[in-house]
Amino acid sequence: MRELNRITFNPQIMGGKPTIREMRVTVGTIVGLVASGYSTEEILAMYPYLEAEDISEALAYAAWRAEEIDLPLIIA
Repeated sequence: MRELNRITFNPQIMGGKPTIREMRVTVGTIVGLVASGYSTEEILAMYPYLEAEDISEALAYAAWRAEEIDLPLIIA
């Protein structure tokens, strides 16, 4: 996985959810907009303080996170 410099985690911002560059825009918001059919240009028009790379990194982070598998800890 490439390094994602634009995805930040801060408990003081949006309850610690992954956000874009410590702004109050979550990765989930961006992924939801893309899933709803909004284009990068439309998202950038709605959030003019974002950059196209922010959207790309949000999608890369979401894809990486979706591939993670949580396994229960079995104590013998």
